[in-house]
Amino acid sequence: MLVDSHCHLDAAEFDADRDAIAAAAHLAGVLMVVPAVERANFAAVAETCRRYPGCAPAYGIHPMYVARARPEDLQVLRATLAAEKPVAVGEIGLDFFGDGARAGSDAAVQQEYYFVEQLKIAREFELPVILHIRRAQDTVLKHLRRVQVRGGIAHAFNGSRQQAEEFLKLGFKLGFGGAMTYQRALRIRELAATLPEDAIVLETDAPDIPPAWLDGGRNAPTELPRIAGVLAALRQVDAAVVAAMTRRNAVSALPGLQALLDAACEA
Repeated sequence: MLVDSHCHLDAAEFDADRDAIAAAAHLAGVLMVVPAVERANFAAVAETCRRYPGCAPAYGIHPMYVARARPEDLQVLRATLAAEKPVAVGEIGLDFFGDGARAGSDAAVQQEYYFVEQLKIAREFELPVILHIRRAQDTVLKHLRRVQVRGGIAHAFNGSRQQAEEFLKLGFKLGFGGAMTYQRALRIRELAATLPEDAIVLETDAPDIPPAWLDGGRNAPTELPRIAGVLAALRQVDAAVVAAMTRRNAVSALPGLQALLDAACEA
């Protein structure tokens, strides 16, 4: 059994065949964490996770959606965390890619406001967080040191080894997925091959970040076994070792997943 620690099964890209995708993931032995990205899709995430028993929700406001967020959305987030049973607060973080959100810009300041407030909420609810980080590793680390939470996952990790070690010190696991399957992704592949075995979790970020063999097509949770195979090859271990290792790490990062795993084993 594998854990896809980051899968947007509620996304519009799956509207035409979501039932089939979920059924195929179940047959492939893939459990999924489904993170929200804004207040507007909290209900869709909740419904997706109620409908498909192999899914666990997380709720948060993604940095790329904060331009249309309002402070009252944070109260809705609190209410949702209290009413549902999420495994994390997420997807939250910072995205400083492009001119619109360079460090110090108004957009970056707005992102940092919502990130810090959601870290405080995660601490209030004693929940881990699922981090989106793009060109903002050091700024994210700065805020994590100031507002300490119960660890979580640094999704789609693409930082340096030094940054990886800093996230690990703060109790985070590092997410590896489709980007790792590209031969040219030398730094990511080197980290995947050499980080301690308790550092890594698997993810797809479906429908995004497709692995190399999809040639830019829609990603899906059913790609996770093959992605796991790439990690096994990089680490020169059996696929079963990678499955057990990453499953154990996912539960360590997101303890609420244990109930999902127990239910899957009993089914």
